[in-house]
Amino acid sequence: MTLTAPLGNLGLGVEGKRVLVTAGAGGIGLAIADQLLALGARVFVCDVAEAPLAAFRARHPGAGQSLTDVADEAAVDRMFADIARALGGLDALINNAGIAGPTGGVDKIAPADWRRTLDVCLTGQFLCARRAVPMLKAAGGGLIVNMSSAAGRHGYAFRTPYAAAKYGVIGLTESLAKELGPHNIRVNAILPGIVDGPRMEGVIRARAAQLGLDYAEMEKRYLEKVSLRRMVSPADVAATVAFLLSDAGANISGQSIGVDGNVEAL
Repeated sequence: MTLTAPLGNLGLGVEGKRVLVTAGAGGIGLAIADQLLALGARVFVCDVAEAPLAAFRARHPGAGQSLTDVADEAAVDRMFADIARALGGLDALINNAGIAGPTGGVDKIAPADWRRTLDVCLTGQFLCARRAVPMLKAAGGGLIVNMSSAAGRHGYAFRTPYAAAKYGVIGLTESLAKELGPHNIRVNAILPGIVDGPRMEGVIRARAAQLGLDYAEMEKRYLEKVSLRRMVSPADVAATVAFLLSDAGANISGQSIGVDGNVEAL
C-alpha cells in the first residue's frame, strides 16, 4: 500500500518543525515536502531550476524556497541566510538533492561527469550539513536525513559514480550520527530502490540502449532483482521521512533504512 495521506498519530511531533528539503520542488523531494506540510511542518525547499520552483510556489504559496545548486558552496551559504530569515532556525535537514550521473563502463566515464556526480550527491550533503548543524544545535537538537540508495549497499555496475557517492553518504551518515548524537541530533540515511518516476525511466532507457534491449525487457530485468517485484513510489520515501521526524522516530539514529521492496542486487 502506498501512503499518500497524512500519517495520523505517526505524525505527532511534526507540527511546527522547521525543515529544509533540498531538491524539494520535484520527485521524491516534492513528495516529502507535500507530506510534511500536510502534517503541519514549516518547510523550505531548494531546487536547481526555476520552473519547478515556480510550480512549487503555486502549490504551496506559504512555503519558503530558493534557487540553489547544493554543490555550490556560496549558493548554499546564501540559502541558509534565507532560511534564517524565513524560519528563524532549523529543526531538520532532508538532504535529498542528487543526480543520476552517467551510465557506462568505467573506461568510458568522463572525469567531469564523475566529479559532478560526487559534487551533487555527496559533497552537497556535506555543504548543507555543515551549515545546518549550528542551527540544529541552537534548536536543542534535531534530525538530518541523508538520501542514499540501494546502490550504496549493493554497488551498481555501469553506474560507478552514483554508487560511489551513495556509499559515501552512508559513511557520512554513520559518522555524523556518532559526532552529533551528544547534541541530540539524529542522523539517518534512507536507501530508496527503484523509484517510479522520470529519473529511473531515464536510467532504464540508457541501460537498455547499452544492451540492445527494449524498455519493457530492461524494466523486467530490474524488477526481477526486487523481492516484491515492484517499484516504490516517492510517497513511500516521504512516509519514512515523516516517521523519522515524528515522535515515533525519536530514538532512531545512525541507521541506513531501505525503502526498496528488498532490492536483492543491482
